[in-house]
Amino acid sequence: MKPTGIVRNVDELGRIVLPKELRTILSIDVKTPMEIFTDNDTIVLRKYEPADIFTGEMTGLVDYEGKKVSRANILKLCELAGIKVAE
Repeated sequence: MKPTGIVRNVDELGRIVLPKELRTILSIDVKTPMEIFTDNDTIVLRKYEPADIFTGEMTGLVDYEGKKVSRANILKLCELAGIKVAE
């Protein structure tokens, strides 16, 4: 991890404000979903990126009826359904 030198206080509701500079650099906008992880005594925030609903894969995703599915799994599903797809 890279230190930023920025220190923020937690308010009475448990909130921490992310500095504008960091939000700009990391493309975090209002209502951007964030995932929260812990590693021993460390809290890690990461922009939430939905994964393939079947395998959890995070690459080659397409939206299908509001769900994320990898292209590889779409091809497998089409094959199982007997649908020919041009690759």
